This record gives sequence, structure tokens and C-alpha cells, in this order.
Amino acid sequence: MSLDISQFPVLAQANTPNELRQLPQALLPQLADELREFLLKSVGMSSGHFASGLGTVELTVALHYVYNTPFDRLIWDVGHQAYPHKILTGRRDRMHTIRQKNGLHPFPWREESEYDTFSVGHSGTSISAALAMAVAAEKEQAGRKVVAVIGDGAMTGGMVFEAMNHAGDLHNDMLMVLNDNEMSISENVGALNNHLAQLMSGRFYTTIRESSKKVLKGMPVIKEMAKRTEEHLKGMVVPGTLFEELGFNYIGPIDGHDVDALVETLRNMRNLKGPQVLHIMTKKGRGYEPAEKDPIGWHAVPKFDPSQFKKPATKPGLPTFSQVFGKWLCDIAEQDEKVLGITPAMREGSGMVEFSQRFPKQYFDAAIAEQHAVTLGAGFACEGYKPVVAIYSTFLQRGYDQLIHDVALQRLPVLFAIDRGGIVGADGPTHQGAFDLSFMRCIPNMVIMAPSDENECRQMLYTGYCYDAGPSAVRYPRGSATGATQVEAMTALPIGKGVIKRLGKRIAMLNFGTTLAAALTAAESLDATVVDMRFVKPLDVDLVKEMAQTHDVLVTVEENAIMGGAGSGVLELLQKLKMPKPVLQIGLPDEFIKHGSPEEVIHDLQLDAEGMLAQINAYLAN
Repeated sequence: MSLDISQFPVLAQANTPNELRQLPQALLPQLADELREFLLKSVGMSSGHFASGLGTVELTVALHYVYNTPFDRLIWDVGHQAYPHKILTGRRDRMHTIRQKNGLHPFPWREESEYDTFSVGHSGTSISAALAMAVAAEKEQAGRKVVAVIGDGAMTGGMVFEAMNHAGDLHNDMLMVLNDNEMSISENVGALNNHLAQLMSGRFYTTIRESSKKVLKGMPVIKEMAKRTEEHLKGMVVPGTLFEELGFNYIGPIDGHDVDALVETLRNMRNLKGPQVLHIMTKKGRGYEPAEKDPIGWHAVPKFDPSQFKKPATKPGLPTFSQVFGKWLCDIAEQDEKVLGITPAMREGSGMVEFSQRFPKQYFDAAIAEQHAVTLGAGFACEGYKPVVAIYSTFLQRGYDQLIHDVALQRLPVLFAIDRGGIVGADGPTHQGAFDLSFMRCIPNMVIMAPSDENECRQMLYTGYCYDAGPSAVRYPRGSATGATQVEAMTALPIGKGVIKRLGKRIAMLNFGTTLAAALTAAESLDATVVDMRFVKPLDVDLVKEMAQTHDVLVTVEENAIMGGAGSGVLELLQKLKMPKPVLQIGLPDEFIKHGSPEEVIHDLQLDAEGMLAQINAYLAN
């Protein structure tokens, strides 16, 4: 159920940006306080991304107050911080549904609202999109403004600087708000720089600045001296040299939690010509002490009671596959100092916290730069080290060229520990690991493994560690493991060999990954054979051939896109062997998978035992 809006008297008057812009500016601080309180209680009821949104409350209010959204374009980078934006753009009463099946999307989404001008989910895309919109705005000549909001973490990605370099060259009017939440705000930033930013963004300063450029245009020596003097003076109070060199006018930093200062500065900057940067300082988790102290731990939260000032206690349960990987990495690092762990800014999510603490010299966080992370691994492999790149399936997509060109082409022994393979649930289509088996399977020299349980995952990781003839990948899902008994001893599996788990008649189910338990359950009703294929590439040719010779129908099962996936590999092999055989492929359909709990999504896609049985029976009936 939604919150009682009567508890928030000012917020109740600002259900849309048009309503917000009718409020007197004097009420904006109270609006920000109520918006933060609403966000706090709302996420407590629904679960979701938390700390980032608390840090952007005042900024969101100021942006929608000053800019004529949605006519003016507002683009959020990634979108973790966009919950306040959703609340102020007509979706307040549906916030309790966010990330749930048929509920609000977890990130800005074009299909959901006209205020969401660009669908996001991955980092570093906002500046490129904003530049395109700024170019379009100039072509329209309708007075449209364009603003992109990007966090300091996303600034580690190369795509951001590629876009900024282009924007500085084109010189279209656009504003980039750099939301810097890396450090707390001190008084001198909050007071002195707010004043300086308003001066530097005001008409007097900018007029003098632009007039001086025109006057000195024909006098290169004096112009260069004046430019250096300006840089020197500005450099004394603002760290904007990098942005200036890229062609942006830099203003800030200012206190991102002072809504009045933000409004005045944004008003001044709204009509400035060319690309602009406004650098604001914010604090993740602002207004909720536990999130302020631990913004990473409170990045995304389950349902909780905000009045308790702590997350709900989690019941002891099965380890996650990420934890299985993290333990294996520590175990192997104890034996081999040449093992190096690499992650693109996903230490916690990938289960690498303990490894980073115990083996700091063997741990490398490449920041949000997946391309760099992959090629970093390639470089280490060239020097005889054993790099392990821990990366989410959806983020490996961003390093695809490097996977092909820098790793596979050179047959470098880089091990990819691919987390979040298959359905991830609430984060939706930008995060589902739907394509990795398909996009890796076509790359020469790759060995691709899909464990059915945590013990097999551990042995496959060791197999990849031992394999030195080229790159290898172990692909496992998000969430809890299966409860299989883990064998501490590590044994390399024979490359490209599967195992029969159940012998039956007529139907042979060839399973790839953690769908094995559901396949075994479905097989009981069908008296079908079940094979744990284990390797997507190379396939077990002899085993597939045997199954085709001794069964009437083959069924391939995978939590990956059917098109180009493991099942497609089986079909290609049968064609090569000239063994025509009816094959049913069970997997993900040719569509982007929407958000919902993993259980709901898997049920809807008929990837649970009940769904597999229904699909097989329907296939046999035809």
C-alpha cells in the first residue's frame, strides 16, 4: 500500500514538476525534507536502491524547479539516484511497487514516463545521450535545455571522457551536473564556494569572460597569457582545470544539499552558452545515519523499518554463488601468489571483500571500466600471472571487443568468473544475464562452463585456473546456491565432458547450469534421461551423439537466450554429425526480460520444473 500523503503537506502539492514550479522558493527546503522522509519510508516498505537517492533529494527538487521538464531534457546516469525524480514526476503513489512484477521500473525508463528521457541501467551513458539531445535542441531552435546528472563513480568510465571530448569540440549548450559524494561537505565548501559559484555563473562574470575572449582573439600572445592567468586564479578556488581543457566551463564545487544555492546557481547557468559543468558535493544516505555511515551496505536494501536504524537480520542460509567464488579465490591465492583478482568496481557484489583484505597486493579494482578490466587481465596473462576477472554477465557485454581482440585472439589464459548469469530479478532488463552463453560461444579459443551447483562451480573455477591454452569462463547465477555438499579438494574437470545424472527412456534432457534440479524433477514425471552437460564449449560430442542415438527426442535446458545459446550449439553439432533429431530448446525467449522476483520471472518463462514439463508435453503433443 502507498503512504498517506497527508503526512507530507508540501510534497502533496508537488505531484508533478508543473505543480512543484508553482510553489514559492521559500518552501523548497521543507519540500526536500518531506521528500527525503517519503523516500525513506517508501523504500522501507518496498525494498530497493536507497543511499544514492537520499543524496540527490535537493538536487532533484532544484532541477525540476528551474528547468521546464519534460520539455527540457533531464538525463540520469545509471539511475540508482532517480527515486526522488520518480516521486516528483507523477509516480509517487506507485513507489511501493518499484522493482516488483508489474510495478515501477527500478531505473528511469522511457516507456514508463515522459520525464524519463533516456532509459538507463549501466553507468556512463548520460553525457553521450545528453550531447545528442543538445545537438537536436540546437537544430530545433525551440529553446530546449539539456541536463545530465552523473556521479563521480561513473567518471571512471572511458565512455564519459569520450563524450566530454566530443561535447567540448561541438560546443553545444548543455549542462553536466557532477554529483560528487566521495567526501563529506565541509563548511568552507558549503559557504564560500556557493557564493563563488553564483558569481561565476552570473551574467557579470560570464559576460566579461566571453568579451575578453573576443577582444583578445587576434592577439595570440596576450590571449594565451590571459587564459593562463584565468586558469591560475580559478585553480586557486576550484578544481576545474581538467574540465576546462575538455572544453567545458567549470563551476563549483557547491553544497548539493543547499536547495536554495542550487536553485540560484542553476538559474544562472540555465542560459549559459556552450558545455557547462556544475560540480556539487553530496553525501550518500543523507538524512539517515546508518546509510551515511555505510553507503555501500545501504546501496540497496530489503524491506525494513526505518525507525529501527538497522537492516532486518537475515536468517543463516545457504551461501551465495558469489560467496562460493570468493572462498575459492582466497583458497587458490593461498597456494599461488601469481593469482590476481580483478573487478570493475563490484568487490562486494562479486564476493571479493575477504580476498581484497587478505591479499591486497593481488587485488585490483579497475573501477567502472569493464573494457580496461578485461584488457588488464590480458596484460597480466602476458607476463605469466593467473588473472581472474570477476564480472557480472550484463557488464561483460561492455568489454566484448576486449574479450575477443585482447584475450581470445591471443589465446591468453584469463579466467572469467561471470556472476549474475541468467535471471537476476528486480533490476530488470538492463541487468538480466541473458546473453553471455550466446555471445561467448561464437568466440574461438573460449572454454565455457556452466555449473549445476556450488561444488561443481568450485571445481570449474579450478579447471579454468589450470587451463592455460586460452581463456575460460565459469558462469553462475545470482543468489543462494543449491545446498550441494562442497568438496574442499580442488580437481580439474576433463575439458568438454558431461555426466549422466538420470537414465530414462525416449527423452534426453541436456541441461546447462543450475536449472539441473528443475530438469531432474520434470524428468521424474517423464521417465526421461537427464545429462549435466557442464561445458557449453566445447560440447561433449560423444555424449550428445549417444543421447541422439538412444533417444527419440532431445531437450536442451539453459537460463540463457535460446537464440545462439547452448541449445543452438547442440543443434549445430547434430547437423554436423548428420544426425537429424527432434530438439526442443528451453530457455529465455527473444525479448528483454522484465523485472520481478527471480521466482516469478522463472515461473512465467516456464523455466521451473512445472514449466519444463508443460513445454515438453506440448512439444510431444504436436
